Amino acid sequence: MPIDYSKWNNIEISDDEDDQHPNIDTASLNKWRHEARVQRMTEAQAEKDKLARERTEHQQKLSAVKEKLKAVDISEDTTVNAKLKELEKQEEEFRKKEEELKKKDRLTPWNIDTLCQDGKSKTLINRSKPAEATPLTDEEKMTKQQEFTKKNRSLLKKFGMFRKYEDSERFLSEHPELACEETANYLVLWCIDLAVEEKNDLMAHVSHQTIVMQFILELSKSLKVDPRACIKAFFTRIKQAEKQYLDAFNDELESFKQRVRERAEIRLETARKEVEEEERQARLGPGGLDPIEVMESLPKEMQACFESKDIGMLQEVVAKMDPKDAEYHIKRCIDSGMWVPGGGAEQEGDPENSEEQEEGAAGGSEPTYSTLENVD
Repeated sequence: MPIDYSKWNNIEISDDEDDQHPNIDTASLNKWRHEARVQRMTEAQAEKDKLARERTEHQQKLSAVKEKLKAVDISEDTTVNAKLKELEKQEEEFRKKEEELKKKDRLTPWNIDTLCQDGKSKTLINRSKPAEATPLTDEEKMTKQQEFTKKNRSLLKKFGMFRKYEDSERFLSEHPELACEETANYLVLWCIDLAVEEKNDLMAHVSHQTIVMQFILELSKSLKVDPRACIKAFFTRIKQAEKQYLDAFNDELESFKQRVRERAEIRLETARKEVEEEERQARLGPGGLDPIEVMESLPKEMQACFESKDIGMLQEVVAKMDPKDAEYHIKRCIDSGMWVPGGGAEQEGDPENSEEQEEGAAGGSEPTYSTLENVD
């Protein structure tokens, strides 16, 4: 099928056409042309609008007359019949006027305003990219957390005790500054403290609020918006009770409570080890050895001597041992505080006698031993 290009033959000259007489001001001429064209287009549109309104009013009258004729006999009501003929005649006149306007539109030259029209339009607004915050050091994070907790401790405690979503939503709407990482951190630590204190029911209660806050923060990260803008969105979705969303929430809640219990157990184990280490440090003898560890490392015969606090038996056992082994074990007993050589002599102010007794014990002779009160 051949393409008809004849419609392009009659196009009005553009406003910026440069083909003008040199004695004519081009800018002024273009301005006048544009104003004249706009005025013609305005008048033509006004004429179309007027015809459309009159045609609508005429059709309404014609419909009303036809409805009226249905209820009466046309042969008897000559007035209605005459009105109907008059309206039908006007209907024909409106058709002629519409045809004339269509013909006038076809003959009107195209211009820049009628040549092209938008097929569809879309507006894009470039959002300014938020400035990336400088990562905080661990010390700065700790300081920020401490300041936030000190300022909002009572509000955080109150939020942690809510259970209904409506109450939590209302509270966060009144205090949107709580929708942040610091609140989640505080609630996590509170849960661990409660687990350590074996307040399991209260821990489970606060854990629910912790997951609420974490879900709000996760939603803000996925949407790349401020957490405060996600408060209503989260509660709207969670209250809709979508099975998939509720299952994900409850699964995360149970996993969180399990992690809290494990972390509490680690903290308790760490505390026990710290207490044991403190007790061990308190037990250390003058040489830095633990008497319990030394006692367990002694030969069975020597252990029996210390347990029974029998000095004579100890002398016999040491005498029978290899001198080097005897010296090694006696030295460890002294360093752990289990054995104080010449304890009685030192109390009497005779340190020289004490040195001789220590040498005698190492050499396998029969020294004078001090009391075994430190072995308990």
